[in-house]
Amino acid sequence: MEPCSCDTFVALPPATVNNRIIFGKNSDRPCDEVQEVVYFPAAVHDNLKEHLKCTYIEIDQVPETYAIVLSRPAWLWGAEMGANEHGVCIGNEAVWGREEVCDEEALLGMDLVRLGLERADTAEKALNVIVDLLEKYGQGGNCSEGKMVFSYHNSFLIADRNEAWVLETAGKYWAAEKVQEGVRNISNQLSITTKIDREHPDMRSYAKQKGWWDGKKEFDFAATYSYLDTTKMMTSPGRYCEGYKLLNKHKGNITFETMMEILRDKPSGINMEGEFLTTASMVSILPQDSNVPCIHFLTGTPDPERSVFKPFIFIPNISQLLDTSSPTFEDSVKKKPQFNIKPDRRHLLYQKHQQALEILDNKEQSMRVPIVPHPRQHLLLSVFWIWAILIE
Repeated sequence: MEPCSCDTFVALPPATVNNRIIFGKNSDRPCDEVQEVVYFPAAVHDNLKEHLKCTYIEIDQVPETYAIVLSRPAWLWGAEMGANEHGVCIGNEAVWGREEVCDEEALLGMDLVRLGLERADTAEKALNVIVDLLEKYGQGGNCSEGKMVFSYHNSFLIADRNEAWVLETAGKYWAAEKVQEGVRNISNQLSITTKIDREHPDMRSYAKQKGWWDGKKEFDFAATYSYLDTTKMMTSPGRYCEGYKLLNKHKGNITFETMMEILRDKPSGINMEGEFLTTASMVSILPQDSNVPCIHFLTGTPDPERSVFKPFIFIPNISQLLDTSSPTFEDSVKKKPQFNIKPDRRHLLYQKHQQALEILDNKEQSMRVPIVPHPRQHLLLSVFWIWAILIE
């Protein structure tokens, strides 16, 4: 499969306004896949003999898990992106390289996103959770609900109120880069080069054994574990480079609105159209002042240019997000043969969004006005979206 899907961004002071960290991600997935927004409260797990069921495998449970909000493909356990009550945000990307992708079912990268959020109250602790689970259980399995086989390694962007980490993997091997200021983005390619702040203890020796590194020249993770010419990484066309340019264009003045506009950008390919589509988006405001709450904006619907970013804040006694929760189908992931019939997973918001788009498109067609992308088109859509709900 052509390596495509997803972009994740973070901006830290002094690149941002008002001493905040801004996190953003587009989840680019198969165009017919529904993504839901779900909330899970904090929990204490007394019986640690009971294993935790992830998408494909079961793993050991931990004594305590934190409250989380997730944006996830509705058929699986994990998540494309999300946040927890402590202001930790994580998004993941599909990456490929020299190391072969494992066909065996293990933890998906999306499972690791959720596990990092459930089990860590800082970004670096979330990194620790992910690499420990990667070492113990491995990564692998089909990342698509359908007959199409879509498997990959994963990279992660993990942020909290104070810093961010980029974690990139190749099988069980990994490298991590700490980000304390400025801007950083990841896409569908390894991007950690020579700035490596943490790493798998056998990462270099394994690369030397495979003949990917001679042990003499400076170690470059992306160049060694993939086929990239990292000297051209910032100049070659592609979403990674285009995302970097958009972040730097606004450096020093980045707000959550800026991040939303970056996620809506279609000329760069960041707002994806076609067989793979931006099926959901998320932007988070992470104030460095711990007395100020974090705010997480999630669409729960495709195409951020034609979706409304809806805010979520962790407060006591949150009720389940019924309008963005998809219908459940018992053990559909484990049915054999898998995914012969894909169930209708559209939640209420998704259905209303489709109705609003149909009204908008029909109105534009009747007025014989061509659909021209505009940075404020989402404001018009919000009016139609609210109107469609009111007349239902």
